[in-house]
Amino acid sequence: MQLEASPEGKELQEKLLLFMDECIYPAEPVFEQQMEEAGDPEHHPQIIEDLKVEARGRGLWNLFLPHKTEWTEGLSNLDYAPLAEISGRSMALAPEAMNCAAPDTGNMELLTEFGTPEQQQQWLRPLLEGEIRSCFSMTEPDVASSDATNVETSIVRDGDEYVINGRKWWSSGAGREQCKFSIVMGKTDPEARAHAQQSMVIVPLDTPGITHVRNLTVFGYLDRETHSELLFEDVRVPTSNLLGPEGGGFMIAQARLGPGRIHHCMRLIGMAERALEMACRRALSREAFRKTLAEQGVIQDWIAESRLAIDQARLLTMDAAWQMDVAGNKAARNAISSIKVVVPRMTCDVIDRAIQIHGGAGVSDDFPLAAMYAGARTLRIADGPDEVHKMVIARRELSRYAE
Repeated sequence: MQLEASPEGKELQEKLLLFMDECIYPAEPVFEQQMEEAGDPEHHPQIIEDLKVEARGRGLWNLFLPHKTEWTEGLSNLDYAPLAEISGRSMALAPEAMNCAAPDTGNMELLTEFGTPEQQQQWLRPLLEGEIRSCFSMTEPDVASSDATNVETSIVRDGDEYVINGRKWWSSGAGREQCKFSIVMGKTDPEARAHAQQSMVIVPLDTPGITHVRNLTVFGYLDRETHSELLFEDVRVPTSNLLGPEGGGFMIAQARLGPGRIHHCMRLIGMAERALEMACRRALSREAFRKTLAEQGVIQDWIAESRLAIDQARLLTMDAAWQMDVAGNKAARNAISSIKVVVPRMTCDVIDRAIQIHGGAGVSDDFPLAAMYAGARTLRIADGPDEVHKMVIARRELSRYAE
């Protein structure tokens, strides 16, 4: 097993670290100010566009792509992992500045793998150029969506059109002005076998019949992406908007969620590193009972536990990235499920300790820790809850001993 980055990967790490120091961290207060002045959680502040120009000029653009394009030579998962971790230290700014933000990354990968030339020209190219955003609509409020075969939204063919009816939620970013389309998963054939009932279609969000019901909060936060509940009532799109084969929706969902899961985990490790850094600085700067917090034994224990947990999670994630590179996403399924359980749980623990070290300030909006915790905790559910991933791991482990 070789977990060392390539020379290109190392060079990109140096470029990205410099970009973070020179551009991203100084832009964070500017971002907050522009968002506060707008008074709209879905506002697209100018600072994002400024950072995108800067990132592109530095060659830090579409780095998530594993294949060669006119924008990048393509990076291995092993090379991308440290870059995603670095960007995760400023989750609200860095990924979008580099056009490496979810849910667009997953949609771009799907359009690359399954899109027709016409679909790629109409939707993939402007996404890769950073001109538009997109969303993904699979989860539904009326069913247990941890089992994707439960999806009830209907996609019925009527001549040369599909008619869509159903409710979706957690369609991240759907309410933003830049979000122009959603990839929607629904049932085209309820009578087929369970995993062949679903299909995916590209639905422009200005299509008649789509209602933006509400934005969902996460622990009371309307976070940067926002998460929409959408109602589809007799929404009509041409059959040419079918993504991949009819009945292939479940298979396509699995193709999308594998890389998405590891990208989330990579970024969460960066978030955990920043939380630990904040905890250490706070512990060294505050005194209680005539000693700095850093001199208190319990604080030292928390710092040590956090360092151990982050390093273990990073190694597990790098191993998953290596397996994806050498054996493919399907063969690395167990490793991906493992990190999807371990990394969000680890990040929650590290942030929780950092909050405790900050005291009352830790749960306030004076520090980003509370919002960070809300985001990390959500990822124990998003892209498959812990329990589903542990079920996958257990079944694979038990199969080794079954006759």
